[in-house]
Amino acid sequence: MRRGRAVAWLRERDPELAATRKAARTALVMPTLFAVCTQVIGSAPMATYAAFGSFSMLLFVEFTGPMAQRLQAHLGLAVAWAALISLGTIASRELWLAVTTMVVVGFLVLFAGVVSSVLAGASTALLLALVLPVSSPASLSQLPERLAGAGLAAAAAMVAISLLWPRPAADPLSAPAARVCRAAARQLRTDASWLAGGPDPSGATQCRATADQACAAAAELRKVFVATPYRPTGLSTGSRALVRLVDELTWLSSILADSTPAPDGHPDSPPACDADAHTVRRAAAHVLDEAADLLDGPQGSREALRRASDELHRAMSGMEQRATVRLPVHQDGTGTPSRAHPVIGVLDQSFRAQELAFATLQIADNVDLAAAAEHRNWLERLLGRDPGAVTEPLASACERAAAHLRPQSVWLHNSLRGALGLGIAVALANLTNVQHSFWVLLGTLSVLRSNALSTGQNAVRALGGTVAGSVIGAGLLHLVGHHGTALWFVLPLAVLLAGVAPAVVSFAAGQAAFTVALVVLFNVGQDPDWHIALLRIQDIAIGCAVSVLMALFLWPRGASAAVERALADAYTDTARYLAGTVAYAVGRCTPGPEPKADTPVDEGRAAAAAARRLDDAFRSYLAERGAKPVPLSDMTALVTGIVGLRLAADAVLELWRCADGEDVDPDRPAARLVVQSVADRVAGWYRDLATALDRAVVPPQPLPRSPLAEGELVEALRRDLTDETGRATAPAVRLIWTADHLDAARRLQPGLAAAATVGNPS
Repeated sequence: MRRGRAVAWLRERDPELAATRKAARTALVMPTLFAVCTQVIGSAPMATYAAFGSFSMLLFVEFTGPMAQRLQAHLGLAVAWAALISLGTIASRELWLAVTTMVVVGFLVLFAGVVSSVLAGASTALLLALVLPVSSPASLSQLPERLAGAGLAAAAAMVAISLLWPRPAADPLSAPAARVCRAAARQLRTDASWLAGGPDPSGATQCRATADQACAAAAELRKVFVATPYRPTGLSTGSRALVRLVDELTWLSSILADSTPAPDGHPDSPPACDADAHTVRRAAAHVLDEAADLLDGPQGSREALRRASDELHRAMSGMEQRATVRLPVHQDGTGTPSRAHPVIGVLDQSFRAQELAFATLQIADNVDLAAAAEHRNWLERLLGRDPGAVTEPLASACERAAAHLRPQSVWLHNSLRGALGLGIAVALANLTNVQHSFWVLLGTLSVLRSNALSTGQNAVRALGGTVAGSVIGAGLLHLVGHHGTALWFVLPLAVLLAGVAPAVVSFAAGQAAFTVALVVLFNVGQDPDWHIALLRIQDIAIGCAVSVLMALFLWPRGASAAVERALADAYTDTARYLAGTVAYAVGRCTPGPEPKADTPVDEGRAAAAAARRLDDAFRSYLAERGAKPVPLSDMTALVTGIVGLRLAADAVLELWRCADGEDVDPDRPAARLVVQSVADRVAGWYRDLATALDRAVVPPQPLPRSPLAEGELVEALRRDLTDETGRATAPAVRLIWTADHLDAARRLQPGLAAAATVGNPS
């Protein structure tokens, strides 16, 4: 019974037992290697590098994907360790060279994390490979022993990950993403049955129930996604595809919720039937089911998903063609602030189906991309290259890194601050001649966060945990007395606790457990010396002081200010993209050469790059300790709004880029001006929102629905977009859907304005 409660408690704090698994493997491997090197081989340098190498390679990094890919990644990490140990040993002989090497290489290692989640997740392990030799000056004659210790650690780590409690091959996002896809598919089918006017009188109630299930699944996916400081992706999937997938599934669940009957609706009176829209919904449900199957088994064939996507494309094309027959361009009536113009309202179901289908196709493309990433070679995975990219792997990596070489980049800030902090720590450790100067640098790295306040809080926790661990360690040494051999039995338990405590208890508990492990390690096999505990406090205190100093002088406002700037940039670039796609659309309604889609495509790339920078800033905001000036729900709403705005622009571009060439010739000036005017108003509002977020002022008031603009659009359609028989043409349907996408972007505004007002109440 007690064992069951303990396991439940552990799983609650370590859901997939990732920290427990890594700590258990390290507790077996590290003491074994240390014993072999000290008691059998008799080499202290080899023992030190074997112990800390295994600690780093097993506890600070865990690669994902198929076992062969994980072993390749660990082999690459071993090669990097060898190079960094050699560089650090050479540089440590001169103080200026050691400091310069630490700053330059430290920055490169930290900044390389923007290229791929593989490099981001391995950054701490790579830094320790340099920190250890650069802070421990020694002659070059020791280099072979150091390399031998690291090599032994790498070999043991590869055996351990293969045989000792191997990590599941599935990506942690795959299962929750598959659940969202299946829940959304069920909702699409339920909604289609209710909208078709089936005999079941409880249709609306079922729609709401399935919508609640889809929203709950999406919320769980988002929770898993934001639970880690780095994206929970690795060698088995395309990290950028999964980033987009999480956002798009969140957005799909929100637009599905918007299309669900209200609680006070009339379940016996569904809207007028639109058979083509129902067909599109069911085809989208089929695509989502196939996407879920591929997420559960990414090594499987992608053909079923592609056939389902082709079927959805055909259903969308048929709906568009037949929508011209249903469009009553000569119907009288007017719109109201709460209801669309009767002519436009006729296409409401088809637009909703088109909006849902486009989001579904985007999801399918990203699932297909993630599955294709399973077949990349190791170099492509390491450099974060998307499958099917036309650029070479190195060029793709350089392009991704270049997007962050700007003052607004959170990753650039963190890399600079971390590198300079470690460089200062190297200088102080050498100038003060502290014992075990390696731990000064480790203290600097462990407590440095994104602003002065949270760094100070972490410094207090680090010192408090160190003091507690030192007291426990000193008491343990006093209890052991001169029987140092007993510490061999304590060492595995100390390492296990050091690996588990930070994840399942707290940062301070992790520092305490780590201190105990170090005290035991430095005293094992010899007469215990409780002074080691006091030296540990001194070293950590110096490292904490460096962290606080760097946070005060570099980027003192922290992640909160950075995420506001990133939001402003993302809304500015995405609003420009939306305006550009509408300009391209109305250009298709103007005589002359057919407009090229190059400009909106380039604007789309810029918007996507801004969204990636926002994602990095948002993760730093989530990882930052202390009170948040904006509630997490409101900040998440602002971040998700970017996705909805960008998908609206993507949908408009795709709608008109796939249009037939025959739609280009006629001149439709009235309709063009109306749609362009609406686009300018909507994009202008988002630019004003970006300014408000950047300057921390009250956001603009949301735009109301404009019945006048809808009436003008209908009049323009009657004059310019009917054929000789008076029937609507395909461009008329596309213009109405373009206006609908703009209205969907407008409907986001009240929620975004409310979320922005919480952070800027003045």
